[in-house]
Amino acid sequence: MWKTFRISVVFPAYNEEEYISKAVADFRELGVVDEIVVVDNNSKDRTAAQAAAAGARVIQEAQQGYGCAIRRGLKEASGDLIVVCEPDGTFQAKDLWKFLAYCEEFDFVLGTRTSKALIWNGANMGYFLKWGNWAVGKLLEFLYNGPSLTDVGCTYRLIHREALLKIQDQFRVRASHFSPEMMLVAIKNGLSTVEIPVHYRPRVGVSKITGNKLRAFSLGLKMIALILGRRIAP
Repeated sequence: MWKTFRISVVFPAYNEEEYISKAVADFRELGVVDEIVVVDNNSKDRTAAQAAAAGARVIQEAQQGYGCAIRRGLKEASGDLIVVCEPDGTFQAKDLWKFLAYCEEFDFVLGTRTSKALIWNGANMGYFLKWGNWAVGKLLEFLYNGPSLTDVGCTYRLIHREALLKIQDQFRVRASHFSPEMMLVAIKNGLSTVEIPVHYRPRVGVSKITGNKLRAFSLGLKMIALILGRRIAP
């Protein structure tokens, strides 16, 4: 618990046995996290067993897709503050303190991986991904009159439970472009939102999406189509 807030951390997981135990341990060591929910999205390795052994509550989600896993995790989490993160080593648990510093002023706190000083050597954030995320973020910012947005693909974020309850029935995306949908739905519903820089490190294992430029480009097009489509037909 932090101050009067119970904190839940949600990890979507698909074949993440290499780092899931460390990811769970890192957040537990902060001393303020009340529960860690790992949503096992049909992993074929020992992800679920490793997560449970590390102290996480493991939920099985049969519908495949990042959006399916996150949406299930958001529903399962019981905390007053719900944190979404990746269990692949790219993010630092201790950056949670940055989110907490802003959470009393904002309903929704987003991470951004575009600060040069916080991108580690070897991290998967070349010019294509960095400026692609920035451009799509600016499109979302402009069309929805949002706050400054520089990274639609960052999956490290914090939302208040009360704010989540206002918007979660409006989620539709089941796949990897869920992140910008959550952002635009929050902004359309008037949630106070801010973006903060977080550390971004090399991934443990191979990314299912951004590890391949063609897939990353395809994902970018889906994000743009989503942003334009939801603007025209809410």
